[in-house]
Amino acid sequence: MQSGRGIILRLTKLSDTSLIVTWCVEGAGLIRTVAKGARRTKGAFSGKIDLFYIADIEWVESSKSSLHALREVCPVEYHEGLRGKYRDVLLGGYFTALTEHVMEYGQSDDEVFDLLRRAFNYLKTKGATLRAMEHFENELAKISGIWDGRRRANLALEDAFGRLPQSRSECIEHLG
Repeated sequence: MQSGRGIILRLTKLSDTSLIVTWCVEGAGLIRTVAKGARRTKGAFSGKIDLFYIADIEWVESSKSSLHALREVCPVEYHEGLRGKYRDVLLGGYFTALTEHVMEYGQSDDEVFDLLRRAFNYLKTKGATLRAMEHFENELAKISGIWDGRRRANLALEDAFGRLPQSRSECIEHLG
């Protein structure tokens, strides 16, 4: 059994009762877990799994695939304040999509985990701005080792990892 502190990046319906949860886990990087019964109102994961939550988790690694079994979730930060404005949720979603786009599954990078944690705390207290988006891109490009500060970080990210998530243009439209 593995354990760590993770940030929920994505929730995907697996069945009528279960979810696939994509995490950025401190010390483990990106992982995907199956949360059986997570969509049940009285299930063991009820109220413990939602976007942007930070939680202490336990999972069992699969020997057959990259989809692991989630066993325990104990939320430590809910980021309720982040859900108050569409702009904040939109930018938070872009941060998670960009993180997934840049990192590989199993690639451990605690700097990225810390960057996401700080970004969500910023959104929760200060709100979404274009400057916050650009700062996140700058920091992610630095962490990835592809940005030297001479040009815009989003272009360096795009050159290194391909087209950036589509939600970026929606962020620019709503934040500009």
